[in-house]
Amino acid sequence: MRILLTGGTGFIGSAVLSQLVEAGHTVTAVVRSPQSARSVEDAGAVSVVGDLFDREWLGSELSQHDAAIHTAAGSDGRDAELNGAVIDAAIATYGGTDKPFLLTGGIWTYGSSSSITENSTPDAPALTAWRVDAEQRLLDSGVRATVIRPGIVYGHGGGIPAMLVASGAVPGTGEQHWTTVHVDDLADLYVRALDLPGGQGYVAVNGDNPKVADLADAIGAQPEGDTATLEKLGAFGEALLLDQQASGQKARADLGWTPSRPTLVEELKAGYSSAA
Repeated sequence: MRILLTGGTGFIGSAVLSQLVEAGHTVTAVVRSPQSARSVEDAGAVSVVGDLFDREWLGSELSQHDAAIHTAAGSDGRDAELNGAVIDAAIATYGGTDKPFLLTGGIWTYGSSSSITENSTPDAPALTAWRVDAEQRLLDSGVRATVIRPGIVYGHGGGIPAMLVASGAVPGTGEQHWTTVHVDDLADLYVRALDLPGGQGYVAVNGDNPKVADLADAIGAQPEGDTATLEKLGAFGEALLLDQQASGQKARADLGWTPSRPTLVEELKAGYSSAA
C-alpha cells in the first residue's frame, strides 16, 4: 500500500514510519526541510516537501496515495488549525472512497476517569477541547477514518517522561494515574488500524496505569504539587493533572493488538535514555 505520512520525524511518526516500511508499505513522508527529508529517507521513505496548511496541495498528495496517516503536531501552538486543514483535505479527497485515513487524537479528551473506554463521554481540558468536534466531524464524514487516541507515549528516552527526568520533578501531588503506551506498541497499532472499516476511535493504551508518584519513585523525583504545576505549565499542566485509567481492550479485541514492551515504570527504573 502507498501511504502518505505526516509527522514522520516526530516521536510517534518516526516509529510509525519504521513499522510501515517493515510491513512492506511504500511511504511518502511530508517534510518541511532538507534535514527532515534526509531523516525520513534514511528510514526508508520517500520525502515530499509541503505545507499541511495548504488544503489544495495536501488534497493533491492524498489523491496519489492509497491511505494516509496524520501524526504531525503544530509545534507553534497551531494544532487546532493544522488538524482542521488536514481533516478538510481528507474529507474532500477521501470522502466516498475506500481509502483509510488515520488521525492522531489523545486520551486527554476523555478527562479524568478510572475506566476510560471508547464509549466514555468526552470531558476535555482546555488544551485539547478543540479535538472533540474536529474528530467527530471526521468520523461522521463518510471517510474511512479511524482516530487513534494514545495515552502518555514513552520509549527510547522520548516523550513526556523525558521531561520528568530532565526536571527532576513530577506534576501535581503524584496521586493521579496516567494511562501509558510504548511508542513501538503504538506504532504497531497504527499499522493494524489500516485494515479497519473506519468510523470510530480507539483508545491506544497498554493497560498499565501507574500513579505519577510511582514515576517519581522510579527516577528519584519529587511531586511539585498542583498549584506549582499549574503556575509553571498552565493548560498543559492541567492536562498532566488528569487522573486517568484505561485498559485498551477494544483495540486488542478488534485488531489482535498485544502490547509487549516494558512498562513506563520499568523503563524509568532501568535508566531512561535514547538507548532504552
